[in-house]
Amino acid sequence: MGKRGSRSQSQLLNTLTKKRKKHLRDFGEEHPFYDRVSRKEAKPQICQLSESSDTSDSENESESEPEQVSGYHKLLATLKNVSEEEEEDEEEEEEEEEDSIVDDAEMNDEGGGSDVSVEEEMAAESTQSPDTDVALSADPEGKEDGEGPPGTSRASSDEFTDAKHESLFSLETNFLEEESGDKSLKASQDPFLQHVNKELKEKEIQAVATNPKTTHELKWPILGQLVFSSKFQKLETFKPPKDIDLKSLHLQKPLESTWTKTNSKFLSGPQKSSNPFTPIQKELFLIMNSYRDLFYPERTALKNGEEIRHVYCLHVINHVLKANAQVLGNNSKRRSQKFGVGDDDDFRDQGLTRPKVLIVVPFREAALRVVQLFISLLEGDSKKKIIVSNKKRFQGEYGSDPEERPPNLKRPEDYEAVFVGNIDDHFRIGVAILQRSIRLYAPFYSSDILIASPLGLRTIIGGEGEKKRDFDFLSSIELLIIDQADIYLMQNWEHVLHLMNHMNLLPLDSHGVDFSRVRMWNLNNWSKYYRQTLLFGALQDAQINSVFNKYCVNMQGQVAVRNVPMTGSISHVLVQLPHVFQRMEAENLASVIDARFNFFVNKILPQYRDAVMSHTLIYIPSYFDFVRLRNYFKKEELNFTHICEYTQKSGVSRARHFFLQGEKQFLLFTERFHFYKRYTIKGIRNLIFYELPTYPHFYSEICNMLRATNRGEEATWTCTVLYSKYDAQRLAAVVGVERAAQMLQSKKNVHLFITGEK
Repeated sequence: MGKRGSRSQSQLLNTLTKKRKKHLRDFGEEHPFYDRVSRKEAKPQICQLSESSDTSDSENESESEPEQVSGYHKLLATLKNVSEEEEEDEEEEEEEEEDSIVDDAEMNDEGGGSDVSVEEEMAAESTQSPDTDVALSADPEGKEDGEGPPGTSRASSDEFTDAKHESLFSLETNFLEEESGDKSLKASQDPFLQHVNKELKEKEIQAVATNPKTTHELKWPILGQLVFSSKFQKLETFKPPKDIDLKSLHLQKPLESTWTKTNSKFLSGPQKSSNPFTPIQKELFLIMNSYRDLFYPERTALKNGEEIRHVYCLHVINHVLKANAQVLGNNSKRRSQKFGVGDDDDFRDQGLTRPKVLIVVPFREAALRVVQLFISLLEGDSKKKIIVSNKKRFQGEYGSDPEERPPNLKRPEDYEAVFVGNIDDHFRIGVAILQRSIRLYAPFYSSDILIASPLGLRTIIGGEGEKKRDFDFLSSIELLIIDQADIYLMQNWEHVLHLMNHMNLLPLDSHGVDFSRVRMWNLNNWSKYYRQTLLFGALQDAQINSVFNKYCVNMQGQVAVRNVPMTGSISHVLVQLPHVFQRMEAENLASVIDARFNFFVNKILPQYRDAVMSHTLIYIPSYFDFVRLRNYFKKEELNFTHICEYTQKSGVSRARHFFLQGEKQFLLFTERFHFYKRYTIKGIRNLIFYELPTYPHFYSEICNMLRATNRGEEATWTCTVLYSKYDAQRLAAVVGVERAAQMLQSKKNVHLFITGEK
């Protein structure tokens, strides 16, 4: 019986966890949580114990009756015999098991595609659930109207969270590979380290609000006239060197080798080996790599759009790889150090949330090309393919079917270049990059890069008073890229302004961040002074300039390309047509809208009320002005029709027919409709530009529409343009900078130009 009893006690001891053994040793009984409850009612047993369960008192020794030792005392005695060395051995064994799991994860990262199944099984079998605050759907088609708001732990069943890859791409549980090294990060001249490690002082931040902006102009060989500006005390400028060494750019591995192949289609002959950049790419990347804000208003889809996309994708991947390498390297250092050794400030390498880069593009096709460039830059010509999770789903949702496009559709070349592929403008996707692996559709709070359209972001950010809104993922954006900014003027510019107003705000929730790893300038809410903004567009526009001047306050300074157009788009008008530019006066910028309406109603419209001035097309850039004029024409019962971006296809056909046949004297025509459709309107005899077009080439396109119905009426064609002194940029783009200067300085209010003269 004794052997059987001791055997059962030892078996019971073996089933206890370390925590339960410790509780039993310290308190003499198991925790009540683990009490076994029997169905039968057990009679309570009262035991009187001595003060110490380890030693017996003299009073107990003097008793004649021997004391019966209970079962838990025997179990306690066996626990007391466990030595401290055995406990230390158990702790070391547990640590070795944890290290072996981490080492396996590292080997899977290095192993390529053959080890993906092992990594997925590890992540799926892990009992630790992903962070509760990463459930923000990266797909706008997920249930945004679910029970919980975006970013909460209660995600809808349709949301794509990709939990099986959570541990594989986690920055907290991974470490830097020994092979990749950390050489570039150790360089003191690395612009990334110089930027993130630079510490601003409180006095400098306070002085930004009152300091005047200092500017300096330089002319570069390719970019042309550059304006360097800064609100901080020191304004540093530089000129591009003739030759660039890749090593001097401090590119992170493997970009030095993969960039040449990725960019090869823009290079020719010996240039590939000596300088893997085109002339414009070289100058743009020098500015990007200096972490200055950049505004480049000459990015066109036909000429240099793909070159610019390649170079900013290189900058994005270089920044993310360096930032993640710094975090993983510090993870390794913290693991090798004992607790209590070292200063936590040495490991401040993160923001308040993980997303570092935000790329704003107008269409899904642009997002597809960006991701394809990311894969190419990480893969290069290496035989070892990188891991890309959810690639098939991404290609299905962001790709396009060539058969969907009508084969006989004839449009201008610039239209074909802009509206290529999938032109859906409501999307957002998170991308996580860890060493040589890419995770698509990563939850926002587990992503390094966010790619989205303004509309896709607007539906997440929400508005004042809305319950379901989230913008904490924008709190630590270090690199903001707004590509094709001119297209957002045609979509909804308010979405861009709404986004900029929510950039780099302190998050409302901690989202599981380790505050000992957060940089001090993030904690001080100075992130906007460290954020680099790259703004690319196809034109100089007052609204785009306003965003650059108001929201770009990088401590490194700003660089804007300010080339003036010497010849305007009026030179591309092929028809013989008199152009009458009528100047209107406005006291200030806020009163321009009312001044233009009153000038048109009182001075211009009376000249065209006569039936002789039929077939008059009124070109209106602003939709709000269109609504105002439409309501006025209805009130005055004028014979008119209208076409806007919201008009149904049948309504467009009727309006074009009535206007061509002369059944309607006026046609109100919006710029956004022309941007998205590019229909040729036939039957125009008189043109009125209510305001100068946003795109300069639209002026010549509209004027050349008069050729569509050539019935010998050229002598009666007219073109009238309204402008004010606040339209200087648009005026220069249409008539040229010299003519625009003369028109703005002249006291005359009417200027006549004739095009197409023989």
